[in-house]
Amino acid sequence: MLNPSASTAYNGTGQPEPVAVPDRLGGHVSLVKTARVSLQKANLDGLRACVYLVLDRSYSMHGYYSSGAVQYLAEQALGLAVNLDDDGVVPLVFFDDKTYPVIDVDLANHAGVIGREHRALGGERTMGGTRYEKAIDTIVGRYRDYQARGGTDPAVVIFQTDGRPQSPAAATAALVAASKLPILWDFVSFGPTPVDYLRQLDTMTGRAVDNASYWHAGADPQRQPSTDTTYDQALYNHLLAEVPAWLRAARAAGVLA
Repeated sequence: MLNPSASTAYNGTGQPEPVAVPDRLGGHVSLVKTARVSLQKANLDGLRACVYLVLDRSYSMHGYYSSGAVQYLAEQALGLAVNLDDDGVVPLVFFDDKTYPVIDVDLANHAGVIGREHRALGGERTMGGTRYEKAIDTIVGRYRDYQARGGTDPAVVIFQTDGRPQSPAAATAALVAASKLPILWDFVSFGPTPVDYLRQLDTMTGRAVDNASYWHAGADPQRQPSTDTTYDQALYNHLLAEVPAWLRAARAAGVLA
């Protein structure tokens, strides 16, 4: 859960202003503060960005839904969004063979949101395959809508999965097309071994810029040993590690103004 403390964000003038996290949230870890430390470490103070979350709903993921690991990742995403996003809302996309209606996760509704929405979609009965491209296209559509409303901030997408895409060619084509937009895709995999397809993202050709990164979170994502201080810090460090280089490349390529 998010800790009832204040972090720091930046207003339109570039000046710091407090971000209040309501006392009613409670919790044992301050994800907002932990994300803030990683932002500072990456020299990203003052960055404004949309934060999206994509969650794999293939059947092999059912154990991570029941263990609470997926719910915890949603809270970690929200901790990052409170620092980066102007509204602190994380649009969430579930995917398997298809995608499902986008759900906005925020400080008011985050508690238990994954189990609640997963059950509403039919729970384990309706979990399907792993079509990355469906989720990528959904996020691209959502971001284009944001641009149509005048939005100019780049986007960071936390894309969670536990396996290779069902159609690697379609996933690759979707990522190549998406590289023309200021969207960074941070892939995070759950499971005992890394996903070979995701390990090869940096060598993918045909993109306007390298628009993806990958981190293997392990078989027990909430309790992995790490060279970083905590699992939360490790996650945020990895999510943000490639952002500075991506921002420079995106600006140089004209993808980001």
